[in-house]
Amino acid sequence: MTDKPRTFPLSLDSLAGKPARQGGGQSLAQSRIATPQTATQNAAQNAARGGAPLHGATAPIAPSRAQAIANQRAQPAVAAAPRQNPLVSDAVRRAMVARIAKQGVKDQVVLDAMQAVPRHMFMDEALASQAYIDASLPIGHHQTISQPYIVARMIEVMRNGGSLQRVLEIGTGCGYQAAVLSLVAKEVYSIERIRPLHELAKANLRPLRVSNLRLQYGDGMLGLPQAAPFDGIILAAAGLEVPQALLEQLAPGGRLVAPVGAKLQHLQLITRVGKMEWTSQTLEDCHFVPLRPGTI
Repeated sequence: MTDKPRTFPLSLDSLAGKPARQGGGQSLAQSRIATPQTATQNAAQNAARGGAPLHGATAPIAPSRAQAIANQRAQPAVAAAPRQNPLVSDAVRRAMVARIAKQGVKDQVVLDAMQAVPRHMFMDEALASQAYIDASLPIGHHQTISQPYIVARMIEVMRNGGSLQRVLEIGTGCGYQAAVLSLVAKEVYSIERIRPLHELAKANLRPLRVSNLRLQYGDGMLGLPQAAPFDGIILAAAGLEVPQALLEQLAPGGRLVAPVGAKLQHLQLITRVGKMEWTSQTLEDCHFVPLRPGTI
């Protein structure tokens, strides 16, 4: 046979197009078959010509409501194609990155990382439509996902145009900033003190299969001495001062970026310039959740 394979169910056209022989050698195409549709068409054509109904023919009867419902249910259901939410599209993410660039972030490596990470995947579905606005948003347990601009700004300051081998993040949260960091550093370690958020971050990051990121559950104020020293350390919570343990885990020449303060906070850049010597620089104002000790 030379006919192309067909899928089921076959259409009426495919059946009518193949003459099927009957006893007298007459095909289906040659023998007209009366159907409710043809009867209705004949009656309509006859009425249009002004003629009387044929003898024995009756006017078509409108189906009852029950019959109409039954006919409707008998129709094959057509699955609607899934629609992409326009508020989480690639175009919206590009607009977010363009806005960050206008706010002063110039490091193209950082901007590319912000473009690559789907922020809406790190928050509750009910808030996904707000994922690319420039604002911090709640992630539960009185914590937030940081404002996109501040994420990009802190990473740019820490990177300082150079390459990063090993980076430590204090405060994993939902995992978004850790995902961005994984694209600008060779190795990333991230600590979260709140167990449910640690588990949330793991679940959020699992589909992305980030191979150079290690998540730790523990007290971020103690750092991660077993993985030190770090080229960069970034804090996603504000303390009255930067813990000494974190300063000591910076590699020589390493840079730490942290929010510092209580009600009035500012970003602070600390650079290690000697074995027991660090320099400090105050950057712009900011607002973060408080840095707390211990685990919960």
